[in-house]
Amino acid sequence: MTAIMNLKFDVSKYQDKCIIQKVLHHAKIIAVVGLSSNVLRASYFVAAYLQKNGYRIIPVNPRETEILGEKCYASLVDVPIAIDVVNVFRAPDFLPDIAADSVKIGAKNLWCQYTVVNKLGGQIAEKAGLSVVMDLCMKVEHARYMGRMHWLGFNTNRITSLRGPVK
Repeated sequence: MTAIMNLKFDVSKYQDKCIIQKVLHHAKIIAVVGLSSNVLRASYFVAAYLQKNGYRIIPVNPRETEILGEKCYASLVDVPIAIDVVNVFRAPDFLPDIAADSVKIGAKNLWCQYTVVNKLGGQIAEKAGLSVVMDLCMKVEHARYMGRMHWLGFNTNRITSLRGPVK
């Protein structure tokens, strides 16, 4: 039923460029739900990239004990520190529960990677005041707005010579 509901869901409301830039500029601690220790998995290289770019990564995966030098937690509610962004690498059907846990722990933002699209999950987070980004990769958006993607000739949809935070 959830998959059918998401087929007609317009995700563009969760792809606001200003929100994306604010999240990237202000976040410091990112909980990655579904982070794998397998270096070939997208979750691993996205988290490794973000860690190398100054973010603290908190792995959330009940099957792991440590990833990228950080203790791994079984669920978001087990994480003992404040989280700025919950970055989700799980199937869309898990998103409503992850959104509810994000609200419960007081996270400020919910970021759902490519194909992690769930209308109810977005609504739960948004209703509680979290900024929501959906169906975009945090690594790609970081490279677009804060990295050197424009040097390679990519259209970053950003016209500025400044690299400071979005106001």
